Amino acid sequence: MRTLLLGLDGTCRSVLDPLFEADVTPTLSGLFEESASGPLTSQLPPWTPSAWPSLYTGVNPGKHGVYGFLRFDGYDHDVVDATDVRARALWELLDHHGHSSVVVNVPVTAPASAVDGAVIPGYVSPEDPPGHPEGVLDDVRDAIGSYTVYGPMDTPGEAELADVAAHAKTRGDAFAYLVDRFDPDFGFLEFQQTDTVFHRRPEDTEAVECVFGAVDDAVATALDAADPDNVLVVSDHGIGPYDGHEIRVNECLRDWDLLETTTGGEGMPSWDAIARRRLQQGESGGTPDPGLLERGVGLLARAGVTSQRVEAVLEPLGLAEVVARIAPTDAVRAGTEQVDFRASQAYMRDRIELGVRLNLAGREPDGVVQPDAYESTRREVIDRLATLEDPDGNPVFEEVFPREAVFDGPYVEDAPDVLVVPRAFENFLNGSLLGEWFGTPREPWNHKRDGVLAATGPAVDTSASLADAHLFDVAPTVLSTFGVPRDERMDGTPLPIVDPTPVEQYPDYETTERRVRDDHDVADRLANLGYLSDGE
Repeated sequence: MRTLLLGLDGTCRSVLDPLFEADVTPTLSGLFEESASGPLTSQLPPWTPSAWPSLYTGVNPGKHGVYGFLRFDGYDHDVVDATDVRARALWELLDHHGHSSVVVNVPVTAPASAVDGAVIPGYVSPEDPPGHPEGVLDDVRDAIGSYTVYGPMDTPGEAELADVAAHAKTRGDAFAYLVDRFDPDFGFLEFQQTDTVFHRRPEDTEAVECVFGAVDDAVATALDAADPDNVLVVSDHGIGPYDGHEIRVNECLRDWDLLETTTGGEGMPSWDAIARRRLQQGESGGTPDPGLLERGVGLLARAGVTSQRVEAVLEPLGLAEVVARIAPTDAVRAGTEQVDFRASQAYMRDRIELGVRLNLAGREPDGVVQPDAYESTRREVIDRLATLEDPDGNPVFEEVFPREAVFDGPYVEDAPDVLVVPRAFENFLNGSLLGEWFGTPREPWNHKRDGVLAATGPAVDTSASLADAHLFDVAPTVLSTFGVPRDERMDGTPLPIVDPTPVEQYPDYETTERRVRDDHDVADRLANLGYLSDGE
């Protein structure tokens, strides 16, 4: 193999260094010791579903079109998949130049593209994703035994660490089987549980060491199978503690008279706290069925007795979990105060996007902001958010941008109109309507801007600087290890650790018809991890 790319989701040096010192990850530690290494600045937003496509295409979300876990069609939404990534992946560019690839577990790659080699999709795909070639996942399972996209920590309950380790092992075993079968020039193997463990059990040293130790063993298996000339280790973003505040942006917008609400299940889904507990226990979301109980709860909500207010009373009494186990989810949703997207001027539709969307007439189905008021309304949102202070008197956001200051390309229109950067990524955004502007961060750990990069091999100058390395630079750097030109559309450039290749004008990307999911499995798993839980 010419080049192997290893992806460690949500990993940074502050995570790795204690593991290196404790000798938990000898294989990764050895790679870093012989590599050029440094921080890898992630994009905005620094979240899995948008960041990995940016990494493997080398372009910003304005050019590939994915900003979060969800895509939107007016006020309707669905979980993204590979048909939403409207730019070529680096293995597709390699295929164009006659190089074969094996790609395993990379997020947002289902349905898999048809290239010389094999692709088994990863995160946000269905549990039995359409891989390439057809039937390859069944072949993997026949060869190595059980292989699942999602791991024990992605499902409700306390995962057994032995099962967690076994899940990581399957990644290395699957990759080794496919390398032996296809003898590829390029390999890309990603590990998702390195991120999940910090969402689930961030302070559990035993769990963290279990995950990374098992990943290290799987990396060793992959290296033995591939015997690559060059190895790059990358992450899509970092992770760390959130010591600031929870910022409930939609509550702010409501008090600024920019957002309207509704009750009785008539607004867009707002996964309030009690309903979220049900989803986190694995119950499918589904379409609300307004039966007698739901209608009754809806009437109470219209009278002001919402499920958010009920939880505020039940939580101190220790009864919220009891109600979550008893109350049907549809009934809870019927009693939820929701964002009325159609009647609002501005709203946060998805916290992962890090932004606020305007309800623009002519763009949104029932837009209320007239085109001649767009800039003044957006300026009001920017000014209010830029001057927003937390209860300690500190600015909530480092920066507040109009979207075109961050993104460029044919899909900028899909981005939020206003982009926010939480201060030091220590403030947690929340779109739920919970009455107060601020609270305690729902998750004690979450994403940070700086990930990690390490590179070694004959094509790599390990003495060169990796200062200012950016997520967009990974794809053109990998291409350079093959002497393959980068696409002129790429925002990244080859890092100084490799000999740069020239720019080439590739044929226009041909978009494919988007697949529509007919189940709730992926959305439920995302809700279980807290991603679809506050207005998404």
